[in-house]
Amino acid sequence: MTVMIVEDNELMRGLLRTLIKDVATTVSEVSDGSLALAAYAEHLPDWVLMDIRMEAMDGIEATRQIKTAYPNANIMIVTDYDDASLREAARDAGASGYVVKENLLALRELLAT
Repeated sequence: MTVMIVEDNELMRGLLRTLIKDVATTVSEVSDGSLALAAYAEHLPDWVLMDIRMEAMDGIEATRQIKTAYPNANIMIVTDYDDASLREAARDAGASGYVVKENLLALRELLAT
C-alpha cells in the first residue's frame, strides 16, 4: 500500500511514518495542504493521511481539491481536534475517515483493513 502524509509538524510526520511502516510499501510526504494536490497527482497513493490545521492551506480544503480531481481518493483526516463541526466539514469535503491523534493506534488498524 502507498501512503502520502500531509502534515506540517516534522515530528508528527516521523511518528506517522513509523506507525505505518509495516503496512505501507511506499510513503511520500508534504508539509502543507497547498502542496497536496500536486503530490497526489505525482504519487497516486492508496491513502492520504491529512492534518487539518496547516499554514498555507488547511486539510479540509486540500481534501476537497484532491477529491474533486480524484473522486476515488482515500483520505483519512488525522488531527488533534476532536470537534463535531470539523468532522462534518471533513466528511463534506470527501474524507473517508477522521482519527484524532491521541488514537493513532486505531489509524494503523483502519489502514490494515
